[in-house]
Amino acid sequence: MSHTIARFQSTTRRLKNIDWVALLPLFIIAGIALISFDQAIASIEFTFQSLWSTGLFLLISILFAAYAKASSAEQLVSNAFSGRVVVMIVVSTLFAAFSPFCSCGVIPLIAALLAAGVPLSAVMAFWIASPLMSPEHFILTSSMIGIDFALMRVGTALAMGLFAGFVTLGMQRFNLFESPLKSQGCTSSCTSDPSSPTKINWKFWQEAPRRLEFKNTLLGTGTLLFKWLTIAFVLESLMVAYIPTDVITNWLGADSILGIFAAVIIGVPTYLNGFAAIPLIDGLMDMGMSTPNALAFLTAGSVSSVPAAMAVFALVKKSVFAWYLIVALIGSVLIGLIALLTI
Repeated sequence: MSHTIARFQSTTRRLKNIDWVALLPLFIIAGIALISFDQAIASIEFTFQSLWSTGLFLLISILFAAYAKASSAEQLVSNAFSGRVVVMIVVSTLFAAFSPFCSCGVIPLIAALLAAGVPLSAVMAFWIASPLMSPEHFILTSSMIGIDFALMRVGTALAMGLFAGFVTLGMQRFNLFESPLKSQGCTSSCTSDPSSPTKINWKFWQEAPRRLEFKNTLLGTGTLLFKWLTIAFVLESLMVAYIPTDVITNWLGADSILGIFAAVIIGVPTYLNGFAAIPLIDGLMDMGMSTPNALAFLTAGSVSSVPAAMAVFALVKKSVFAWYLIVALIGSVLIGLIALLTI
């Protein structure tokens, strides 16, 4: 009996160590081959061609992320959270729009800031804006969709951060959202501590630990981007092959309020990853998705995707979690409406 339990535990550990995200494209291709071998070959060719065409931009974004980590440039974020609250909201929004954090990766930093007593309004500005844009997102969006759309995403991140920060500040005038963290919200796992920042060294190669950090980040970020972009390109190949163009045009192509609401509702559960979303949106726009709907989809998905929402729920009290979702969804609709009226 004990031998059987030991074997079961060993098998469970091995299964946990498998990178299922990396294997997902193979599973998808295998499933396609069972239905249509020709489409499986076409999807493989489409994926390799897409990865090759974006290879240079992918490399640039990875090198940027590794340099920022190795030089401790990301510690500049901590400087945004000092001074008057209004100034903190504006500065934290600016930092968020150009910081290399994703919707889940920002959670430890948020926990540390809230635990340190930083006002929720300033933290919320950073919290909402950060997943919407990063240097890597800007580079990849520019290469796949175009510089104009990438600049729109920058504007969206800034607008969402300011909106989230100031509406939260208004709510706090009524003494709402005091002590936002759950009692177990921040533990020793909250590694981003703004009270003790690492000294920035732009010439990181002069220090062995920083060179190691550069190497680890380069490999880690590269692996992450490659995995998710591969999944995205495989899904895009299927989308192009099987989703009729008129379906996209009818649901997400119309410049209407209904189309914006549909994009927001669809964006939350279907959003995979900030990097995977870029080629998918590119494909949807090629099939007829309008620019306002694309912005609304990306905004809603980036800020309130299911993985990010689960992380937030585990971190803060229910009232703050509900407010986070309200701000994210209302802000996404407003972004779509503003784009609808101005583009």
